[in-house]
Amino acid sequence: MTRSLYSKFILGYLIFGLLGFLTIATFSSRMVREHLVQEQADSLYDEAHMIAATYSNMYQGERQDAGQVSSQIRILAQYLRAEIWIINRQGTIVMDSLGGTRVQTQVEEFDPTALGSRSYSIGDYYGFFDGNVLSVSAPITGNYNTYGYVLIHLPMSQISNSQSSILNILYISAAMLFGLSLIILLVFTQTVYLPLRKINEGANEYAAGNLDYRIDVPTHDEMGYLAATLNYMSDELNKMEEYQKNFIANVSHDFRSPLTSIKGYLEAILDGTIPPEMYEKYLSRVISETERLHKLTESMLTLNSLDAKGYLSRTTFDINRVIKDTAASFEGTCNAKGIRFDLTFSDTVQTVFADMGKIQQVMYNLIDNAIKFSHPDSTIYIQVSDRYEKIFISVKDTGIGIPKDSIKKIWERFYKTDLSRGKDKKGTGLGLSIVKEIIQAHGENIDVISTEGVGTEFIFSLPKSSSL
Repeated sequence: MTRSLYSKFILGYLIFGLLGFLTIATFSSRMVREHLVQEQADSLYDEAHMIAATYSNMYQGERQDAGQVSSQIRILAQYLRAEIWIINRQGTIVMDSLGGTRVQTQVEEFDPTALGSRSYSIGDYYGFFDGNVLSVSAPITGNYNTYGYVLIHLPMSQISNSQSSILNILYISAAMLFGLSLIILLVFTQTVYLPLRKINEGANEYAAGNLDYRIDVPTHDEMGYLAATLNYMSDELNKMEEYQKNFIANVSHDFRSPLTSIKGYLEAILDGTIPPEMYEKYLSRVISETERLHKLTESMLTLNSLDAKGYLSRTTFDINRVIKDTAASFEGTCNAKGIRFDLTFSDTVQTVFADMGKIQQVMYNLIDNAIKFSHPDSTIYIQVSDRYEKIFISVKDTGIGIPKDSIKKIWERFYKTDLSRGKDKKGTGLGLSIVKEIIQAHGENIDVISTEGVGTEFIFSLPKSSSL
């Protein structure tokens, strides 16, 4: 049987209250009783010594009225609510506070040394009382002799009554404190239990696939932070799920088109729709479509490798040489369209610390895009400059540009602008996604500046080699 956190807290709270009450009832009761007994014993002992001093003066020759002394004893006994005896050395009561009712009564086995080092005793005092009494004694001395003893007997019921009164105050105080401690339970309920229950409900909703569920915990403490984190997680998971759906739809679309073309051409060849003399033309188209599929597959594998950590192999190399070699690889395409390159370097050699192969891929994708969307007989400007500890590379064309509402979307996988669809027949829509992934993996940034009908400029940075 599982118990909720709240029920465990309530159980602990009740156990704490019960143990607190038992502690007060056990230890406090004993401590209060011992304190009251000792306090009363000390007080009665002082009174007994005062009476003994009075009698001691009689044995030292001073004249004292026995009747007056007896009256004083009775008054003092009433005030103390106790019984006072004057007893001689043989154990015979010679005066009491009860009007002489115990006078000449012999206390059997009377032993003044029985107390030892203690100042009091508790009991029925040799059977003289029906209940327990607190008894103290003080010797009556004079001329270096002991003539008798003063005994004061206080019923223990009086101490028990005082003890009960004090304990009642303690119990009431403890009950009030326990009641006030309910505030802690209320605070725990409001600040911990209720938010935690909402968070638990949200986690169950997320586990069930309801990623649109919102956890409403608006506090600014750890619970609120946890709820906000889970809400953010659900948003990201929702975006990821939407992205996966779009990704599958885009991949399916981009694979379906060339596969449909390949299937159609091959079926037409097999059923004779395409005559033998046209085989070469349509087989070339089949090869072109397979190359498109191969390029799409390679791009997806590249993105998959970029998603993995630790794929970069950084070295120090001359970025100027990489740009020159990459631009030279487009010589045939550029000659066909009459496109020229304008290369500008701020220094003869500019070394960077990066993954040379990946940066070559970045330059290839950016130059390839610039060529695709440039007008014939135009110029592509590539500029390299250094600033502080960075090298900045710019690739600029004077082509069709990017619509303003599409600039933020060009980094998304498989995205193609409406203007590019007519020109980029063989594009996969993954090139710029790959470029951004590579640059960000280096801890750098890439920006784009574009005006529709004027041209586009991509600018990215790389860390300068520390060997310089």
